[in-house]
Amino acid sequence: MIYLLIALEIELPDRDALPEGIRVCFTGVGKVNAAIAAAKICARDDCERVINYGTAGTLHPHMAGQFVRVAKLVQRDMDARPLVDLGITPFEDDTGAIDLGGEGVTLSTGDNFVTAPPAIHSDIVDMEAYAIAKACRDAGKPFSCYKFITDLADADATENWRDNVANGAAMFLQKAASL
Repeated sequence: MIYLLIALEIELPDRDALPEGIRVCFTGVGKVNAAIAAAKICARDDCERVINYGTAGTLHPHMAGQFVRVAKLVQRDMDARPLVDLGITPFEDDTGAIDLGGEGVTLSTGDNFVTAPPAIHSDIVDMEAYAIAKACRDAGKPFSCYKFITDLADADATENWRDNVANGAAMFLQKAASL
């Protein structure tokens, strides 16, 4: 079984159009909720792989409205300086980055709605994907990630997200047909 982890139902309103063999799990918003949901899914005997789909913001205007594959994930809000560099969890053998390989964008995950450039560079920003990727990596489950860019991470981000949150669903469903 392929498990599709999505933060909110509004991000994929037409789940009935998903191909057979894909089961949806809503994680809720944020890294803690996402990590808990991913750990539970990865522990299931029928879990063959995990996909995360959802919305993201960007600081690059040319990316708004695009559907993208994520190739690299970083944690942008772990700040234990001066013990370790920004983005790294102290006392772990971890670089704070997960490389999925292939073509795609770099995504940074943090528990905040980005409205200004974060200190850690990335193409897009979200609140769940890094936590899901880390849980999958630790459980040995294959993971992939796709995002629809709803907004520019600026002062209007919240309003733009609300206006565009469901717009990427058709693009993801088209991709899901080939999974």
